[in-house]
This record gives sequence, C-alpha cells and structure tokens, in this order.
Amino acid sequence: MSPRELLRYHRHLILPEIGKEGQEKLKQAKILVIGCGGLGNAMLPYLAAAGVGNIGILDFDKIDESNLQRQIMYGQSSIGKQKTEVMAERLKEINPFIKIDSFNTRLTSENALQIIQNYDIIADGTDNFPTRYLVNDACVLLKKVNVFASIYRFDLQLSVFNYRNGPCYRCLFPEPPAPGTVPSCAEAGVFGVLPGVAGTLQANEIIKIITLTGEPLNGKLFTIDLLSFHPVLLTIDKDPACPVCGENPTVKKLIDYEEFCNPKNNMKEITVTELKRRLDAGEAIQLLDVREPMEYQISNIGGLLIPLSSLNKHIDKIRKDVPVVIYCRSGKRSATAVRKLNDEFGFNNTANLKGGIIAWAQEIDPTLTVY
Repeated sequence: MSPRELLRYHRHLILPEIGKEGQEKLKQAKILVIGCGGLGNAMLPYLAAAGVGNIGILDFDKIDESNLQRQIMYGQSSIGKQKTEVMAERLKEINPFIKIDSFNTRLTSENALQIIQNYDIIADGTDNFPTRYLVNDACVLLKKVNVFASIYRFDLQLSVFNYRNGPCYRCLFPEPPAPGTVPSCAEAGVFGVLPGVAGTLQANEIIKIITLTGEPLNGKLFTIDLLSFHPVLLTIDKDPACPVCGENPTVKKLIDYEEFCNPKNNMKEITVTELKRRLDAGEAIQLLDVREPMEYQISNIGGLLIPLSSLNKHIDKIRKDVPVVIYCRSGKRSATAVRKLNDEFGFNNTANLKGGIIAWAQEIDPTLTVY
C-alpha cells in the first residue's frame, strides 16, 4: 500500500482485528454486487471506502425519480442515466485506489457463469425471485460465497450462503413462492431507510469474510422489523436433499429461472398492442384492474377496479360472456388473478395483460404516469 493508502485506511489499520494484513486482504479482494438499487446504494460506498480492491457492479436499469426516496447515491441530475455508470463515477470519487468493473446488462443463465467466475464473493442485491435463484445456483456451481439480503416494506432478511460448505439459498427456500403472492417493493412499498440498513449489513458480512474477522452469518438467517426493532436470529441447516448443494444434486447447469418462478400453466396472455387493436375495433372486452385503489388513482386505463385481495367478494361483477383482460402494474398480480378465476371459479375467458400498466405506458400511452 502507498503512503496515501496507509493514511486513508488508518482507522482500519489500528484495529487489531483487521490491521495491515486485513487491509491488504481487502485490497486483493474481488467482489461482485448484483443490483445497483436500494441494497447496492448502501453496500457499495462502504465496500469502496473500506478499500475492496476490485468491485464489479451489475445492473441494466436506468434511474428514475421513484428511486431517489432510498437510493441515496443518485441525485436529481442522475434521472434517466444508467445506474452502473452513475454508480461507477461515485465510487471512483469515494476511493480512487480501487478498480471498478461495470456490467450494464441483465444477469441471465447465459452470462451468469462467465461474469461470476471472476470474483471471490457475490453480493445479491436483487429484488426478484428468478434472479435470486439464478445467483444462488451459479454461486453453488462455481463454489462462490453468496452474501444475501432481501427487503419487504419494513422487514429485512440477511444471510451468508455457500460459505465453508454451509447451506445455500435453496436449503432455506427450496421452491419459489406462487407467482403474484409476494408483491415487489414497487407494488407493496418500502420504508426508505430499510435498504440502507440491509445494504450496510451486507457490506459488514463481506468485510468480515474477507478479513476473517468475527462470525459471518453462515448457517444463520437474521431478520428484523424496523418498526418494532425486534431482531430474530434463526439457524439454517444444510439440506442433504437440496437439489443444488445436497448430497446428490440434480441441478448441474443453469435453467430458465423465469419459467421456474413463474410457470405459465397454459395461462392466456395478451400484449398491449393486441389489446389496443381489439379495443379500437370495438370488440366487447371487459378490462379488470386488480391493483389497489391508490394505484388506480395514480394511473388507470379504464378497467373495473377489483383489488386482488377482494376478488373473492366480487366474482359476480366479472363477466363470463365476453373476454376478460386482467391487468396490474407489471403483470404479476394479474397472472395470479387469472389463475384464481380459472382454477377456483371456472372461468375460461380470461387473459393476462402482459407487462401491465408499465407496458401500456411504454408502448401505447407515454403520457400515462408509471410509478
């Protein structure tokens, strides 16, 4: 380390648990953070400031105004820019002695192994189940540590997977939840400081692992509700029957994780372009909006509002004599509504609007507010 680095990391160097040896380990470490959203915004600046020598950042998204409530590395002037580009610039400002690799792409089964293999520790900062299972399986196949966190409204979960022959994410969650049963943060909301707490805790686990300091959350799941501030620490056992890290693994290559988490089950779908064409042609179609009233007030396309949670109470309002097109913000909750109506109430005239309100705004009506 140069004299300037010795000065910069002085507060680490005088800690007996880290010292010069630990700081040199940080400098040699290669960490990949998948997701530059709320978790990444808290995690990345602390990893950079701590002197992690090589940090990879991966995200395909652009910054919008709704991000600024919790993604504090971005500002008003960042809106419309790629998250990885803005993040890389900010991290270089924080620490010019580190190397930043930017991957402005979506993580897929086709590119995951190639990207992940070059790093020591992977930090999962994603917000959807297909990518979580993809990250887990890729880490197990490549024998990489997976530092995991997830957030929901006021709650966080934190763990370290695939560390020193410990359990993986699938030991805890063998199967994904039924499609539409767990709303995303965009649909359910998220307390602004929550990703900050979760992301800094992820950075804490990463630094502990690199410097061999303390006890990482290997085989443990930490949860906390920020409203009550009641922490819970659970033990996770490695599952001998786990299909990925168990004694006789059946998952030996990456699969289609979108299909794994969102099986179609022959559910009918319709694109926004096709729906617009049929409405313009005067076809009799009932539009059904299964979002919440607050969402409906922000933007709607004229559908009958019946929130998914109230669907059972209003079956009599849904027609069986014309096609029924069901939509929500992104197509997830509406897919659940389609399955429910078909399986439990015998409907055979329903279709899910692919991409929901978001797709309608992007392809049909750009003046529509997308939150």
